[in-house]
Amino acid sequence: MPSQFVACFPTRLFSALACAALLFSIPPAHAQFSAPPPGTQIKDASALHPPTGARVAVVEFADLECPACAAANPLVKEAVAKYKIPWVRHDFLIPSHAWSLSAAVNARWFDAKSPALGNDFRDQIFANQPYIYNLGMLRQFTQKFAQSHSIVLPPDIDPQSKLIAAVQSDNELGKRTGIRVTPTLFVVTSGGKAAPYIQVTDPSQLDQVILQALADTVPAHSSAPKKKSAK
Repeated sequence: MPSQFVACFPTRLFSALACAALLFSIPPAHAQFSAPPPGTQIKDASALHPPTGARVAVVEFADLECPACAAANPLVKEAVAKYKIPWVRHDFLIPSHAWSLSAAVNARWFDAKSPALGNDFRDQIFANQPYIYNLGMLRQFTQKFAQSHSIVLPPDIDPQSKLIAAVQSDNELGKRTGIRVTPTLFVVTSGGKAAPYIQVTDPSQLDQVILQALADTVPAHSSAPKKKSAK
């Protein structure tokens, strides 16, 4: 395993996380390995909008243990950086995955330090996913990641179960939206000529969908030329 990053949270915490996972009523989700479906049947579009002040954003529902999510992650990261748009990341857990819940909770703990740190943790999880094959390896990974940022992990990162509740809230949001596949990606807009949201089932097409959405949401400006003041 690469020595870059690798968690060391107490057994008690991970036992609690495993128990909490049993409480989730998540619809059957699966990683997208074959041809993508024609599109998600949206039940509630309330989550499919950009953050306040943004014209265009990417909204993603993903599972940190999902190989298809790991494959899509560099493409999403590159696209949002290129066009300088927000990336709204939601957890949607695949029930058969052994450590994705724990990883999602760990990511939210780093989010509390800074959103950039939490997102870096997620990106590193995806980059090193083949080597994180059980909870023990996840513990090592998270410990190394924290050490690399000069962060000391507390004995219990979620003593009041607030982070688990936040992950569960994202799962509920995904169910209300109609999500069933990970990753599920949307380009969302604030209006204009663009559709309010477009699902991108092929991550390699994300760049061109974002470009079109940006073009379709350019604010209208008066075409009348300004009069020059008389000298």
